[in-house]
Amino acid sequence: MNATIESNPLLDRLPKHLKQFIKAQDYNDYSPINQAVWRYVMRKNVAYLSQVAHNSYLDGLKKTGIEIDNIPSMYGMNRILTEIGWAAVAVDGFIPPNAFMEFQAYNVLVIASDIRQLEHIEYTPAPDIIHEGAGHAPIIANPEYAEYLRRFGEIGCKAISSSKDYEMYEAIRLLSIVKEAEGTPQATIDAAEKAVEDLQNNMGELSEMAQIRNLHWWTVEYGLIGTVENPKIYGAGLLSSIGESAHCMTQEVKKIPYDISAAYQSFDITKLQPQLYVTPTFAYLNLVLEEFANKMALRTGGLSGIEKLINSAALGTIELSTGLQISGVFTNVIAHEGKPIYIQSTGKTALASREKELVGHGTLTHPDGFGSPIGKLKGINLAIEDMSPKDLLAYDILESKTVKLEFEGGVVVEGEIVTGSRNLQGEIILIRFRNCTVTHGETILFQPEWGVYDMAVGKKVVSAFSGPADVNSFDLITHMPSSTTIKAQQSAERDDLEVLYQSVRMIRETKDSTSSLVVIFGDLQHNHPKDWLLSVEIAELLQERNDMFLMEEVIAYLETQKQRRPEVAHLICGGLDLIFEKANA
Repeated sequence: MNATIESNPLLDRLPKHLKQFIKAQDYNDYSPINQAVWRYVMRKNVAYLSQVAHNSYLDGLKKTGIEIDNIPSMYGMNRILTEIGWAAVAVDGFIPPNAFMEFQAYNVLVIASDIRQLEHIEYTPAPDIIHEGAGHAPIIANPEYAEYLRRFGEIGCKAISSSKDYEMYEAIRLLSIVKEAEGTPQATIDAAEKAVEDLQNNMGELSEMAQIRNLHWWTVEYGLIGTVENPKIYGAGLLSSIGESAHCMTQEVKKIPYDISAAYQSFDITKLQPQLYVTPTFAYLNLVLEEFANKMALRTGGLSGIEKLINSAALGTIELSTGLQISGVFTNVIAHEGKPIYIQSTGKTALASREKELVGHGTLTHPDGFGSPIGKLKGINLAIEDMSPKDLLAYDILESKTVKLEFEGGVVVEGEIVTGSRNLQGEIILIRFRNCTVTHGETILFQPEWGVYDMAVGKKVVSAFSGPADVNSFDLITHMPSSTTIKAQQSAERDDLEVLYQSVRMIRETKDSTSSLVVIFGDLQHNHPKDWLLSVEIAELLQERNDMFLMEEVIAYLETQKQRRPEVAHLICGGLDLIFEKANA
């Protein structure tokens, strides 16, 4: 299969700034060892998770067409996922949280197409196709959960980050890469872990994005469902980890009824989770999400919403009561009695209504920023947006009139009105002036030499959120991660081992004679003494074909491996248990 990106209607509607993260899945990149790792994890998971996972998991495996023996093709998955209204794309490891959430809002599952190394078969901090494909994909076949995921993305991508959040994203991305990479010096891993730990201890007040990432972690990634006494697994991090899915069911892991307090519980991606949250139903997840969304600047707006955007130092949007949306990097707000009375952005700014840029008010018109008073006029109980034509006439707010508008809080706009713009309801949302001066006390906020002045109309800020109102207003094709995933190291020894894995795979797939396993096993013993998984696969074939010629020798060799490498003893036992449980079934 060549490395092309096969599209479909769901992917076609993605905005360009999301498409920049998509990469092709070159199926030929998956080696025989990769396939064996997938197969081992899936066989273990299906056997164990059938007892402890939510029933949607096994149903979802069938519905999404995910096979136990083969790493899924993104294109095959897409053809099946489309039937349940979803799609999948391949990406390179972690992508920024806002982008990850926005993909979900478009019903698109993000899948890191790399696969963990054999050395990290139980768990990897790096997102991989086992985690995404075998963890996330099956559970979204449950319609109620799929809607939660979509809604979470829709709300989550509007969450406002702090300047430290992006640092944390980069630090976690780097840590996941160096821990997964083969042969990384321990000093490099230690330094990456310390960088994450230092940031975790110095994040200050948690931003909206940090809080909603916590909710995502404790539900989508590490969620349990049912009762505290009898929980079932639905979180993808647990579904895809043969180590943690078993550990989480022990008494060592505290089970907590899920509620909004989970937003303040941080997590460490490099360690087993000491506590997990249990939701009674998938519907309850949506109740908590709505409770959280009601606290976000997206719904509360106001002075605190603007201050969050200023602190983020990133592109964001405020929406006024008239529906006018101002998108840019906000740098200043003047407040009076706890309310914003003047807002200011710096650099490229665009104005929009209903997520569509207003004609003539893109970044070319406002390349250096935008400032405007907010609120009512002093001494007039009626806001400009609520004035009828008769009211506007009474206050001289008419084209070609020179007016002096004094707002509550002391901002004064004085100039000649050129024209006004209205929304669909007929409310004035924008007034353009020439020869205009804007002041607040002794401070000059705008002067005539700067050109025409566009004044936003709105008595209050009803919403503030991350990103632009109209994604087409800005060039968002800026993704340049500071780190890239590291592929497995190539060597003559590894190439020889891959050939052995491929030979065993061919024997299984073609139902060929197991006679050649004698030579393969001999090569494995002499040239690859650290490998254990292929011996398990050989034992499985011998058991299935009732070929006991080699079986005793292979089992004895695996017992020696368990003594020699105690860190993989439980994995060997797990593989053998699958073989003999199946034989005795």
